[in-house]
Amino acid sequence: MPGTEGIDQHPALDPRPVTDRRSLAWGGVIGPVGFVTAWATAGVVTSGYSPVEDAISRLAAIHAPTRWIMTTGFVCFGVAVPVYSLALREAIAGRAWLAATVTGLATLGVAAVPLDVSKSTDLVHGGFASLGYASLALTPLLAAGPLAARRYRRAAAVSRAVGLLTGACLAATVFGSFHGFFQRAGLTLGDLWLVATAAAIITGRI
Repeated sequence: MPGTEGIDQHPALDPRPVTDRRSLAWGGVIGPVGFVTAWATAGVVTSGYSPVEDAISRLAAIHAPTRWIMTTGFVCFGVAVPVYSLALREAIAGRAWLAATVTGLATLGVAAVPLDVSKSTDLVHGGFASLGYASLALTPLLAAGPLAARRYRRAAAVSRAVGLLTGACLAATVFGSFHGFFQRAGLTLGDLWLVATAAAIITGRI
C-alpha cells in the first residue's frame, strides 16, 4: 500500500493481537485472487464468450458449463472478504470494514441466485450485484478519511482515486455494449485495493 508513512502511536491499545489481525487479513488476498482466477479461467474455456461484452455472471448462469468454476470464485470472495474486513476494522478506523463486509455478503447473494432461472430471480441477482458494486467502490472511499487523519496521505489519495474510478467503471456497465470490459475494470480496481491493504496489514505497514 503506497504512502504508509504514518505510524501508530499507541500499539498497546490495539484490542486484537497483531498475529490474529495479520491472519485475518489474508482473506483480502485469497478472496480477490480466487474470484479473478475463476472468471479468467472460465472465460477462456467458454466458446463464444466475450470478456468485453458479456457479464461475469453469465459464466455462472444456471445452465452454463462453467457454473461450478464461477460459483466457486464467488463463494471464495464472499467468504474471504468479510474475514479480511475484521482485520480492516482494527487497522483503519471508520466504516470501510462494513462496506467490505457488505461486498462479500452481496457476492454470496450473487452466487446463490444465478441468472436464467426466471425474470424475477434475475432481478434479485441484479440487486445483489448492484449492492456489491456500490459497497466495493465505497470501501476505499470510506477508508480515505481515516488514512489521511493518520497521515497516510498518499494512501488516502490513492484510495479516493480507486473508489471513484471503481464506481465510474461499474456505473458504466449500464451503458453500451462494453459491459464486460467496464465490469472487469471496476471490479479489478476494487480488488487490487483490497489486496494492497491486506498486504499492508500483513507486513505491518499499516
